[in-house]
Amino acid sequence: MMAGGGAGFLLLPLLLLLAGALPPGAPKELYSPQDPLALLDSRSLPRALNNSASAWLLEFYSSWCGHCVQYAPTWRVLAGDVKDWEPVIKIGVLDCANEVNTDVCKQYGIQYYPSFRFFKAFTKEFTQGENYKSGAEHDVQTVRQVIIDFLQNSPAESKPPACPSLAPIESSQVESLIAVKESHYTAVIYESPDSYIGREVILDFVQYEGLVVKRALDTDKEALQKLGIVSVPSCYLIYPNGTHGLINNLEPLRSLFSSHLKSLPGVRKKTLSRPELTTKPTKPDKMTETWKEFDKSKMYMADLESGLHYLLRVEVATHQMLKGDELKAFKDFITILYKLFPGRPHVARLLETLQDWLVSMPLDKIPYDAILDLVNNKMQISGIYLTSHVQWVGCQGSEPGLRGYPCSLWKLFHTLTVQAALQPNALTNTAFEGNSQAVLQTMRQYIKHFFGCRECAGHFESMAKESMDDVKTLKEAVLWLWSKHNKVNKRLAGAASEDVKSPKVDWPTPDMCPACHGEVKGVHNWNEEEVLVFLKKHYGSKDISLLYSDPNNDRIEVKIPPFTKPPGHVTGDKKDPKHGLKSDTLDKLVPDHLDKNKDGELGAGHKDLKLSSFLGLGFSNIDMSLCVVLYITSTLFLMIMYFFFKVRSRRWKVRYNRPYV
Repeated sequence: MMAGGGAGFLLLPLLLLLAGALPPGAPKELYSPQDPLALLDSRSLPRALNNSASAWLLEFYSSWCGHCVQYAPTWRVLAGDVKDWEPVIKIGVLDCANEVNTDVCKQYGIQYYPSFRFFKAFTKEFTQGENYKSGAEHDVQTVRQVIIDFLQNSPAESKPPACPSLAPIESSQVESLIAVKESHYTAVIYESPDSYIGREVILDFVQYEGLVVKRALDTDKEALQKLGIVSVPSCYLIYPNGTHGLINNLEPLRSLFSSHLKSLPGVRKKTLSRPELTTKPTKPDKMTETWKEFDKSKMYMADLESGLHYLLRVEVATHQMLKGDELKAFKDFITILYKLFPGRPHVARLLETLQDWLVSMPLDKIPYDAILDLVNNKMQISGIYLTSHVQWVGCQGSEPGLRGYPCSLWKLFHTLTVQAALQPNALTNTAFEGNSQAVLQTMRQYIKHFFGCRECAGHFESMAKESMDDVKTLKEAVLWLWSKHNKVNKRLAGAASEDVKSPKVDWPTPDMCPACHGEVKGVHNWNEEEVLVFLKKHYGSKDISLLYSDPNNDRIEVKIPPFTKPPGHVTGDKKDPKHGLKSDTLDKLVPDHLDKNKDGELGAGHKDLKLSSFLGLGFSNIDMSLCVVLYITSTLFLMIMYFFFKVRSRRWKVRYNRPYV
């Protein structure tokens, strides 16, 4: 349903067209401790990577990202498939949607989901790791091959001690192996130069004893003929008693080679003692897990404010420096929010302060930590506050990871398009004046630059290119977003990201808006005039419920989740350990001229809180405040110096004009 408290329309249709429903018995979390991988968080990740004897391949994902939900079964299969490779390389996951992990995901430069990073063994200094091979697919077989390339290309000092040689041996070496009796089996996988089967089988036996696996290439045709090998890949087995021969009864598949060799007498798994990692990730705030009764026909301010909190403190915060198109997209987005967001006064004042500050900063790039200081109200400006946690109501899911932020983001965008239609003059004197596509294009740029799910962002961009430029009026903008939302949700019905308790259906449903539905010659037809009336009422500020909203609207300080710094990370002595900038820097930049009215009413009271100028010359309140401070300081200094020299002059006269006795 559409992001208006309706059922199926709430989840973000920016997700890909997913195939297949959630399989029976699937875990409530994307990954669980029963999966054959390491579940990491902000505390366990630095310990896992620091001086590890094995390499790591990590997936940084977001539990609300539809593409991550779709890919999770593949990643679980991969982890199980290479479980025997664990002494050489471990597979792990970290959920960046969990706000406990926000800072660590930011530290590792994770902006989009899913992101895959390799980390070499024996890493002692902090590193963001190596990106997964660009352009490579993410199916199990391809990832296995990329892992092998990573291991072979790692320098000697970063080679895991348990990693055997993956290089091919010469024909002469094979002859030597045949000539000497050993206490173990020796298997030689003959293959073409571009085959990975031999190296995969070698790694399959890292944890086994009683068998040594080698690989050889098929370039020496004479040697192949001597051993009776007519096709590759083939497995040639040398027994402990000195006999040897080709294994003929197997298809040339890696899984069959490994299974057959593991079944040989005397081949068994080693007993390895390895320190166990803490694999139980930190849970999100428990208050997000308590089911709240709600009316699906209503909008809830808690959803909008929670989405704004996550957007400003988590999603955009992964970008450490805003510049160029990113900075412009963010400024435009804040302008739209400031003018159109139907928030409570303390949120409206925060948006006004943020807008005021961004306009007054003529910089080509801005560190996002400075923006976070404003969002977190480090200057302790009275009457400014944004909830510091998520509190989903109409966007709550029946299981963790379902709905939540994507739902709230859609609610936010629908609300902005409707507010723009209800207040056609709201964007007067801005760069968006007279632009009927203002909200849609701003939304498009935000998704392009900041939305974490890259597959989803690409999907939305395709929709935008298709028809967004055809929008000519503010009413058409409202209906464009509504129609695209319904269209995509039809394709996503039954996907792994769908909440079974909130199925994706056309929205609004007949019980919510009977007049919206009709038939033409026996075929369902939307009455778009009635739909527009319904959307304006549903997303209008008058009908937004304050039930479950954060009551702490007068709080000053915001608690930030604790963060364990990664190994080798050094924070400057003069920087705030959480944000990188001292709050007193911003204290001189942000105006303290906000209206102190703290009534709890909704509406557009913040629309009168406009950025002021002085004599039409473009000077902001910040500029004038600084001028006043400098003027007063200079005046006081001159007065002090005047009295100082006046007193000193009198003393000099008394001293040198004293009559002689």
